[in-house]
This record gives sequence, structure tokens and C-alpha cells, in this order.
Amino acid sequence: MVLAVGMVAQGSFAALLLGLAAVAEQIRDELGLSLAAVGAILAAPTFGSVATVLLWGVLADRIGERTVIAAGLGVAAAAMAATAFAGSAPALGAGLAVAGVFGVSANAASGRAVVSWFRHDERGLALGLRHMSTPLGGAAAAALLPVATAAGGLRAAFLALAGVLAAGSLAAFLGFRRPPPDLAGDGAAVATPRPGALRDRAIWTVSLGSASVVLAQISLLSFIALYLHEERGWSVTASALALAAVQLGGAAARVAAGVWSDRSGSRLRPLRLIALWTAAALAVATVLLGGPDALAAAGLAVAAVLSMAGNGVSFAAVAEMTGPDRVGTALGLQNTVLAVAVAVASPLFGAMAGLWSWTTAFAITGVFPLVGWWLLRRLEAREAVARPGAGAGIA
Repeated sequence: MVLAVGMVAQGSFAALLLGLAAVAEQIRDELGLSLAAVGAILAAPTFGSVATVLLWGVLADRIGERTVIAAGLGVAAAAMAATAFAGSAPALGAGLAVAGVFGVSANAASGRAVVSWFRHDERGLALGLRHMSTPLGGAAAAALLPVATAAGGLRAAFLALAGVLAAGSLAAFLGFRRPPPDLAGDGAAVATPRPGALRDRAIWTVSLGSASVVLAQISLLSFIALYLHEERGWSVTASALALAAVQLGGAAARVAAGVWSDRSGSRLRPLRLIALWTAAALAVATVLLGGPDALAAAGLAVAAVLSMAGNGVSFAAVAEMTGPDRVGTALGLQNTVLAVAVAVASPLFGAMAGLWSWTTAFAITGVFPLVGWWLLRRLEAREAVARPGAGAGIA
């Protein structure tokens, strides 16, 4: 129940973050905006979430994830309902930013709930499933929001998003509860005392290492469809279907990586290998860009799926580095670092592709996962010495 509710909560916010792009053309047409202005509108929820995700994690540690998520998603739903009646671009952007400020409560807090209910040898799979809800929520919104827009314009689409967020709020209120005593102590225990989450170098290292892979992930997800359309002449529909296939592949990869980390008893080794494989796949994809369409698309798709695989495992790694009373704070910190990477990735890739070429941009993007692989090297060695047993993390 707790895992299902966590997935619903996470997926409802993902529908807002990832689904808006599906109605970008309608936003542009109804408000008469430039492409740059549309980009700013689409980024508004992300920028709102960056400002508060850490605070929501700290609050979850203090008052519990049920209250945090139910209240946060509830206010986000109200903000989206009000946004449906916005008559100008500034009002629309402000409403979406407010929805991001409150809706991101689902991120760190739902992760905290899942961590507290699953033991060490189950946590990778559980968090993999929880993170699978992000691409699934985005894919569902991308498919359904254009239908709502066709039926009732942007207002209908925004009201639909408000309804989804309200459903996530209600699910959290009804479904979350405290773990039983035999599980509460295994939520995130460590072998030796550690500093506070915000001062823990290991947590910062994992956050920065996973953010390096996320830079490649968001670059690929943001530009694969556009590359196939503009450079390869694919139709808009075919390009969108290719992106949808990548999202589904990434969802499956997150679950597989979680199972792998549970069975191996390691979080850092899978993370490092995923980073290395992503870099290698991007190098191969860059070479294949000079070949036929099918090979070029396949190379980019494989690299994108690999880049998405480690998200849940990285959250499990961070959760196991801190005490059970600081999991929300630790995950909030990681979410903040990743959100900054998400905000930076698309503009950075776009600038590189515009300044040089698509091939050069993809080649440079392949360096980012190598940075993550290098950053995590010492932590992997430490993990190998202090291998987690029954709830023991990295000392």
C-alpha cells in the first residue's frame, strides 16, 4: 500500500513536470508567445520545485510524510485549478511555479516513506518501482493532456492536472502510515555515527555523481525527438513515439537496476557501472549518427535508457548513508542537486548543439557520466569494505 501510494504521489507530480510539454504548442498559440517564452513557462514548475524540495524533506523528517505530501499536493492542486483561469503568461507562469513549490513535496517525502517500509534487501526494487512512476506519469500525461485540450482547451488540461494532483493528495492522506516497530529501525541505519545530512560529504558525493548522469539523461530526453524530426526528417508523431518508447524502456531499466542492487548487496557498484555504460553508449551513439536512421535512433535510445536506470539505486544509496530521522533531509538534498542538473541540462545541450553541431553536443554529453563514475570511485571502495548487512550502510 505504501509503495503504491508513493508511486501515485510521485507520478501525479511527474504528470505536471513532464506532461506540460505535450501542450506546448497550444500554450504558444493561445497566449501568442515566442519559443523562449514557452520554454520559460514549461520550466516554471521545475524552478519552483528547486527552491523548496530540501525544505519539504526536512519537514517530512519532523512531522511525517503523510502530512507533508497530502498538504503539498493539495495546495499544488488548488494552484493548478487557479492557473486554469489565468489570462496572461505571467499569471500562468506564477501559477505553475507555485504548483512546483508545493507539488515537489511528493519527491523527498514519498522516497522517505518507501525507505522506511522496506528492508535493505528489498529497497532497491521498491525505490526502482517508485522511480518508475516518474516516466509513467509523464507518459500518461503526454498522452492524455492533448485529448483534454482538444475537448476544452488549455483550461481543461490544467483542470485535469489539478485533478491528478488532488488524487495524489488524497491517496497520501488515506494510504500512508507509520511502519511497524520491526521495520522502523531498518529504515536507514549506518554502521558508525555520521554527521548531519547537509554536512555529510558522502551524501554530497553521491548526489553530485548521480547528477552527472542526470545531465546526460535530461539532455537526451529533451532532444532525441527534436533531433529525429529536424535532422532525420521523422514526422512529429514518429519522433514522439520514439521518445515514449525510451521512457518505457527507462522505467523498466530502473526496476531492473533496483533488483540488481538488492541481489548484489551493493548500491555504488551498479551506479558506477551504469554511469560507465552510459558514457560508452553515448560514444557509440555519436559514431552511429553518421549512419542510417535506424542505427542512429537505436544508439541514442540505448544511451537514454541506460542513463535513466540508476535513479532509484542512487536514492537508496543516499537513504542508507544517514540515520532514519534524517532520511527526508538527505533525499531532499539529493533532489535539490538533481533538480539543478535538470534545469541546467537542456539549455546547456541546446547551446552546444547551436554553437557547434548535434554530433559534438552528444559527444560532449558523454563525458558527464564519466565524471559521475570517477566521483563515486572511493565510496564504492568503502562500501566493499563495509558491505551492508541487515540495514548497515556505508561507514
